[in-house]
Amino acid sequence: MGTTMNWDDTRIFLALTRAPSLRAAARSLGIDQATVGRRLNALEAELGAKLFLRAKDGYLLTPAGETALAAARRMESAALDLRTKIEGQDESPGGIVRVTSTDSIAIDLLLPAVERLQRHWPHIRVDLEVSTQLLSLSRRQVDIAFRNVRPETPDLVVRRVVSWPVGLFANAGYVERFGEPVPDDELRGHHLVAYGPYLEQSPFLTMAGVPARQARIAMAVRSSLLVRKAVAAGVGLGEMPVWMGEREGLVRIWPQRRRATDYEVWQVMHPDLQRTARVRATAEFLCEAFGAG
Repeated sequence: MGTTMNWDDTRIFLALTRAPSLRAAARSLGIDQATVGRRLNALEAELGAKLFLRAKDGYLLTPAGETALAAARRMESAALDLRTKIEGQDESPGGIVRVTSTDSIAIDLLLPAVERLQRHWPHIRVDLEVSTQLLSLSRRQVDIAFRNVRPETPDLVVRRVVSWPVGLFANAGYVERFGEPVPDDELRGHHLVAYGPYLEQSPFLTMAGVPARQARIAMAVRSSLLVRKAVAAGVGLGEMPVWMGEREGLVRIWPQRRRATDYEVWQVMHPDLQRTARVRATAEFLCEAFGAG
């Protein structure tokens, strides 16, 4: 399949695998939408196969499209290698690496790691998207993902980079106003900062393993960074990785108790991207940020 694809068609095909719509793909290539549609139709006619399903939420690869994608990636890789050799930078990986993570992971760990990465590999550009949505690696919306839940997809390369104990924290002003909660009374009279997705999974919250049925949820947020900042602002009690709470200067409530499940971070990549120098180099540097280099 790879032999009949020329490089111009390949660039259009790759742009469609990475962009959510025809319009976005056209914009990324600097050409008009009609041209992209026309070239795609011509490419599919030439290959004698449908490469995409036109879905409501964008273009989804067909099995033939997946096969073409492997060939297109090899072609792109060869084109990048050629360009870097011409530029005399064949020792130095370069290009864009798309990373997605939560806001908390991005701010606390990835930003310092990217600073170190650019000193070492100045030709790599990191495009970082912070999202609680799980961007698709199989649709090539992203090269490296950091997630708090292990993905179920069997064809991805998954590595647990960290597992941190989670404790309960408050700021000093909150403790002065409300006192320390007592484990036996289910946090009666206390205010909580809740992580929204946990509320959806469970009818009631536990805090550091203690049922919190009698507490009032003062605030629910969909970001672990916002949990931490809301607790630091005195909104209520909240759970977070112990080292983050300590670094924030918060008071650890019940130091002997912790959440039953640790805060885990998984690094996820597509197997064919592991072989790409810029993605491999970026993944190594970002993993080191978690102390798991």
